[in-house]
Amino acid sequence: MLDVSSRRRDGDVRFDVGGGGHVIDLDTAVKDGVLGGVCGGGFGGVGVGGEKYDLKKMIEELDLSDVPSVFICPISLEPMQDPVTLCTGQTYERSNILKWFSLGHFTCPTTMQELWDDSVTPNKTLYHLIYSWFSQKYLLMKKRSEDVQGRASELLETLKKVKGQARVQALKELQKVVVNHASARKTVVDEGGVSLISSLLGPFTSHAVGSEAIGILVNLSLDSESKTNLMQPAKISLMVDMLNEGSLETKISCTRLIEMLMDEKDFRSEIVSSLSLLVGLMRLVKDKRHSNGTSAGLSLLRTICSHKQLRNLVVSIGAVPHLIELLPSLHPDCLEYALYILDALATLPEGKSALKDCPKTIPVLVKLLMRVSESCTQYALSILWAVCKLAPEECASLAVEAGLAAKLLLVIQSGCNPGLKQRSAELLKLCTFAFERTLFLFCWKGWSTGTLGVLEDARCQLSFTQSAKNCTGEKEMMFDGKLIRVLTLLSCLVVSQAIPNHQCTPEFK
Repeated sequence: MLDVSSRRRDGDVRFDVGGGGHVIDLDTAVKDGVLGGVCGGGFGGVGVGGEKYDLKKMIEELDLSDVPSVFICPISLEPMQDPVTLCTGQTYERSNILKWFSLGHFTCPTTMQELWDDSVTPNKTLYHLIYSWFSQKYLLMKKRSEDVQGRASELLETLKKVKGQARVQALKELQKVVVNHASARKTVVDEGGVSLISSLLGPFTSHAVGSEAIGILVNLSLDSESKTNLMQPAKISLMVDMLNEGSLETKISCTRLIEMLMDEKDFRSEIVSSLSLLVGLMRLVKDKRHSNGTSAGLSLLRTICSHKQLRNLVVSIGAVPHLIELLPSLHPDCLEYALYILDALATLPEGKSALKDCPKTIPVLVKLLMRVSESCTQYALSILWAVCKLAPEECASLAVEAGLAAKLLLVIQSGCNPGLKQRSAELLKLCTFAFERTLFLFCWKGWSTGTLGVLEDARCQLSFTQSAKNCTGEKEMMFDGKLIRVLTLLSCLVVSQAIPNHQCTPEFK
């Protein structure tokens, strides 16, 4: 444990290290590597060939999370580049403390002591320590980067010469380097590695070579020419095979690479119109054991469904019931992808029929309203509207039983956008006229004041039970653990106003 002693003498700062009670100065701390730097070196801060590095540049490029706390400005919580010390002995970044003074504060920000002297003294000792520490880290980073770049170049040369298992081994090593180092990725791209690795993909490529090659390509920045090259039927066919038969990592890599290709402006939808690709993709999505696979699969499926001409194929492989089954267990980000896909499929007659025929569609979607995000609510409402519009009488009863009305009320009363509220009102009205056995009470203005008023456009639904015989009733609705108590005064007159042409039952009479 490293503690800075509070004693300050002539700008010197000393450290109390560990439990041994030894006190050392800053130079010793750097030389011995106490603060995590490279042992030795002192205050040089000078690179190879006498090059002197800029402290600000080093701090920005290193972006370290393990910077010693003594280097951190208490105001900005960032490493100090120009440390100055106040009369209280506390040290701050010059620009931060001067801004503090300009705001009219004449106290020490850390101790809140009133300052008897507002002058600031440059802490050169601490500056040299900071500079030395970052210089050593920066030199080490540059050395590693140069080593990594050299190794990447060597591996690219090796790939041009070897075959079989040696090629697989070289690809594995190159993938590790590329995944962990941005400088290696740049080297591979700059030295023509993309075209070299792409050339390894073909109809006779083994899955061992293909999986490693694709694992490298998905981590590189591909230009338009590289993407066009990868869209060749033989290469896509290999990706589809590995998507169906490869390991989880290989499947995810294939999925990500295909999605990257679909972003290209010259992409043609027939490239991914393979049923084998879609079936393999759905297998990946349905595998609940691996959330990263589900996320990657849904992301690609979302991109595919953004192409209208491909949606029929997605419906034909039975994607709708599988996605509905998955909805309750999905992470919020994945949930939004899945709802987008279902909303896109609901624009097709076949998609609407598949949604209507799935018994869990309405109950699951009703539960999702107002539970995750406004986008999810919007997609869910859009899907419910498409299904209920297709078969109003059949779906309205299911929606009422699932508690749709209470959810729609919450949407209408919430701070959602006006379009969402309008769609909620339209859906509520659709259910109102389709489900005659349920009585609907519409209220809007009275909700906020405590006085219930009946409006022509549907705002709220209540299903009445046998307890309504006395023309008074109390209905409790649960949503997200919060109890909404609705007190209603009922009469045959109110009911007839709420639902035109409705005939009261003998019980109400």
